[in-house]
Amino acid sequence: MKPKPLLLIVDDEKHTREGLAQVFAEKFEVFTASQPEEAFRLMRTEIFDVILTDLRMGSQSGLSVIDQALQLPNRPICILMTAYGTIEIAVEAMKHGAYDFISKPIALEKLECMVARAMADRKQVLDHRNLSSELPLLGKSLAFQKLMQQISRVAPAKTTVLITGETGTGKELVAHQLHALSLRSKEKWVPVHCAAFPAHLLESELFGHERGAFTGALQRHIGWFETAHKGTLFLDEIGEIDRSVQVKLLRFLETKSIERLGSTQSIPLDVRLIGATNRHLPTEVQAGRFREDLYYRLNVVELVVPPLRERIEDIGLLLRHYLQIFSEENHVVTPELTDEVLLALQRYIWPGNVRELRNFAENMVVLHRARAIRLEDLDPKFLSPVTTRLSEPNASEKEDLQKALLQAKGKKTEAARLLGMPRRTFYRKLEKWKLL
Repeated sequence: MKPKPLLLIVDDEKHTREGLAQVFAEKFEVFTASQPEEAFRLMRTEIFDVILTDLRMGSQSGLSVIDQALQLPNRPICILMTAYGTIEIAVEAMKHGAYDFISKPIALEKLECMVARAMADRKQVLDHRNLSSELPLLGKSLAFQKLMQQISRVAPAKTTVLITGETGTGKELVAHQLHALSLRSKEKWVPVHCAAFPAHLLESELFGHERGAFTGALQRHIGWFETAHKGTLFLDEIGEIDRSVQVKLLRFLETKSIERLGSTQSIPLDVRLIGATNRHLPTEVQAGRFREDLYYRLNVVELVVPPLRERIEDIGLLLRHYLQIFSEENHVVTPELTDEVLLALQRYIWPGNVRELRNFAENMVVLHRARAIRLEDLDPKFLSPVTTRLSEPNASEKEDLQKALLQAKGKKTEAARLLGMPRRTFYRKLEKWKLL
């Protein structure tokens, strides 16, 4: 019989602990603690999957329980329970790494659904973490090996790094590898996806704010920069940030300090900044959407992650790895990759890059449970002359661009579509090869 997952309930109210223990006893092996210190002792001896913790327990905070739990190798799911239900508390809990937040008195059905959803999400996270740990970065092509050499040289330095490349190439993996190989590897790694926040919220999330800084700011809020002190802050999609936020980002790079919104006090910080974008920032600078001074401050070292179509030798290696991973996960035999199928896939342009290839491998395993992948199993897009490579795998990028332009009768938007390439990337490559 499969062992039950472990649940820890931390609350100084006895009836709450016992009531919740009874609710979850069927699906979990339940442990309880009345204070954070008792929870810390249990964490040293048991590997918990879920932790439910009250916010206020006498003079102590449940946030300390979350902080301690997320230092553990298994990083259990943490859900905060509190009678003080405010947006600020919820955001602060998320900053500490909580999965979610529920107000007291607790709606048991809502909490059970929350825990069930969290367990499902945890499985996906663990699966992804396993994939990432087994395949942090994988390849044998010259383009890939050059990138790895650059990473190993840059990682130990304090230098600000700008990672560029198309969507799906693995820019966040490169950033995380820089952190893992740096002298800060044991400190915090704080990734922020800038495009996920509206401009007015991003500024507060990055730099924090003081109580009363704006309507609804009921208490001090610590931002991502302060959270990343001594560690690495990764700003993904940095090309999307508003110019007002760009000014404050520039100030940090110049002074190594920040000011929270609503404060004039300068806070010195030791943070290594890594940015990533799929935009061509020089074009954004020319268009007035990105500050030129900030661009040069960010672009101390630029690492360009090559698209998959420039790593043709890696396609078979990556596919076989993903096919094996997904086959083991679904308890099926790993399908063989025939030479004719591999050749077809090597000629495909892969506009979604490694992310698209990973999805393709999962699709093959789940939907085509055969011992070998055949040409007839492939979606027509992998064989269509419109979206396949316009030349042989060893042809130059310049020749591909020229053939696309010829086929599109000089229409650049159409030529970019034929190559499955974002228009900005296409124009950047035209500029590179002086074809504009």
